[in-house]
Amino acid sequence: MTRKLSLIETMSMAINTLKSNKLRSLLTMLGIVIGNASVITLVGVGRGAQNLAENQLSNLGANVLFVVPGNNDTRRRGVTFPRTLVLKDAEAIEKQVPSVKRVAPQITSSEVIQFGSNSTTSSISGVTPNFLPVRSFDIANGRFISEQDMRGSKNVVVIGPDLGKKLFKYNTPLGETLRIKDQSFEVIGIMAPKGAVFGSNQDENAYIPLTTMVSRITGRDPTYGISLTFISAEAINEKSTKAAKFQITNLLRQRHKILRDDDFAVRSQKDALQIVSTITGGLTLMLAAIGGISLLVGGIGIMNIMLVAVSERTEEIGLRKALGARSTDVLTQFLLESLILACLGGVVGTTVGLGAVTAVAIFTPLPASIGTTTILITVSLSGAIGLFFGVVPAKRAATLDPIVALRSL
Repeated sequence: MTRKLSLIETMSMAINTLKSNKLRSLLTMLGIVIGNASVITLVGVGRGAQNLAENQLSNLGANVLFVVPGNNDTRRRGVTFPRTLVLKDAEAIEKQVPSVKRVAPQITSSEVIQFGSNSTTSSISGVTPNFLPVRSFDIANGRFISEQDMRGSKNVVVIGPDLGKKLFKYNTPLGETLRIKDQSFEVIGIMAPKGAVFGSNQDENAYIPLTTMVSRITGRDPTYGISLTFISAEAINEKSTKAAKFQITNLLRQRHKILRDDDFAVRSQKDALQIVSTITGGLTLMLAAIGGISLLVGGIGIMNIMLVAVSERTEEIGLRKALGARSTDVLTQFLLESLILACLGGVVGTTVGLGAVTAVAIFTPLPASIGTTTILITVSLSGAIGLFFGVVPAKRAATLDPIVALRSL
């Protein structure tokens, strides 16, 4: 009666067989290594893109709603910016919407800023003192725009740190005078670093009183009055954001006498995060699918090499069966060989992928990262692919007729 080999004995035989063909084993693993490294790297990059977008959106301010002029269609088709929001709308929101804590109207224009022989084109924003707390900005040096600056329409400016470096190089900007649209402005403050939002560097912006913006830079529209680029409204807390959005929408619909389509849109940080999460989530899935294809190709590579191994080891299989080895022993050995190759390839590929993700996080702006769950799933998937694609070669080896196999000796 033939003795069934234990799993440990079969495992030992499988390992010894792989060791005796080191080069073939390494080449067989290569497809799985590349596949695993691709999945880990691409998913890490996709998650990094999502983290970057979320970090940038968090810079917009907590519990902030953005009221922008025009609906989606007019903003998409319009050559000029719609002028459907005015300063009186912002004042009405602040006074009449109970869920809103503060309001910060804003007019933005792109202008040339000069200091001595240095000049640059920058975004100039006319704002009120509320801009600082509503948008969660901080002052690094000096002070921000005050109510007194607003009442007197003073020619004062607060600049971002990067703009200060561009214009003043190594000099201290505070107290210096720069020129915006042939108007002289005194630098009264320097903003703390804020970073970029969707590619727009907020540290290169400049801020002046909204009243000064109207009287010195943009002018007053004869039809609409003081047109705003957008309005930032801070809700009392996170729970009241939804109520504030509803109340602002109703108020503006009444003020603008709207019967059908709105001529404005109210967007929250959560809305933007959902859109970004949907886009980046889809991107991550697409990248993972691309990496998964590489993993699948690696599995097919294992199957092909193992089929070749079965053909080359026909005599060995026939001799083992003639000496009493069971078909299940042969089947198990070939499956274990495939599983070992796939798992080793998975571990090596995961290590390579983690190194690539770390390099991306260090040398690029993307905060690439990968979760432990994703790593475990990827390595497990490698083992599953090894078993799946090892079944056909293992079955072929197990079903070999020992008499036919021994004839080739």
